[in-house]
Amino acid sequence: MPNETTSSRWLVSTDWLAGRLGATDTVLVDGSFYLPALKRDAKAEYLAGHIPGAVFFDIDAIADHSSDLPHMLPGTTQFSKDVGALGIGQDDTIVIYDGAGLGGAPRVWWTFRIFGAKNVYILDGGLPKWKAEGRPTEAGAVTRTAKTFTAKLNSAMVANVDTVTAALADKSAQIVDARPADRFRGEAPEPRPGLKGGHMPGAFNVPTTTVVQNGRLAPVETLAAAFTAGKVDTSKPVITSCGSGVTAAILWMALDALGREPKALYDGSWSEWGARDDTPVVKE
Repeated sequence: MPNETTSSRWLVSTDWLAGRLGATDTVLVDGSFYLPALKRDAKAEYLAGHIPGAVFFDIDAIADHSSDLPHMLPGTTQFSKDVGALGIGQDDTIVIYDGAGLGGAPRVWWTFRIFGAKNVYILDGGLPKWKAEGRPTEAGAVTRTAKTFTAKLNSAMVANVDTVTAALADKSAQIVDARPADRFRGEAPEPRPGLKGGHMPGAFNVPTTTVVQNGRLAPVETLAAAFTAGKVDTSKPVITSCGSGVTAAILWMALDALGREPKALYDGSWSEWGARDDTPVVKE
């Protein structure tokens, strides 16, 4: 990849992508995702207009349907099948973007990485920047020739409720929560019904709004300041968390940009922790 002038090694520019449109070894992926409260339909928006050649990655469809938790990671067999059907091979250069600028794309990027893709990147500024620059879009679904994707899960990068409980108890890793501060403190309701308000005892709060500026990952100095403000020691292991495992991947990108890739991401996040009767919750 070219040396991009961005805060993250995983970001590519709109100029770079424009020069790669149609390249046989480059796969474009729309990874848009929106909470129901935003009343935005990611698939409908994709069909209405997307970067030419992009396929749509539905995080609710390419997920573990045996779980009642939202968009939990699928197994390797399902991921291989679903992604191969999209026409993506594990050796392709994969570029992911979303309609928010930096919203759902990091979760899709993280998912591809933990399943073994090596050359997977995010479009800096996403679809908003692409469109603002007057670059081309197209409507309708894109069908690519199916490929073989042989997924191998790096399970060490995925935290579950037991991992998080242990880390909170022995302080082997800091749990860093990406939710807004008022939800972290239990002052604002959770967007998903039935969840307790508050946070895990001992967790830290670095809202994604502090690391994203105008739909783009903030400069390194701003990222460092955000974690300092959240009292996170970035020299020590971190497990990222959020509402349902999506924006936790934005914190992953931010920490990686600081040269401090997290230990793991809590896949169930607050959708799991806040729904259980046996998980402690505090408000402060």
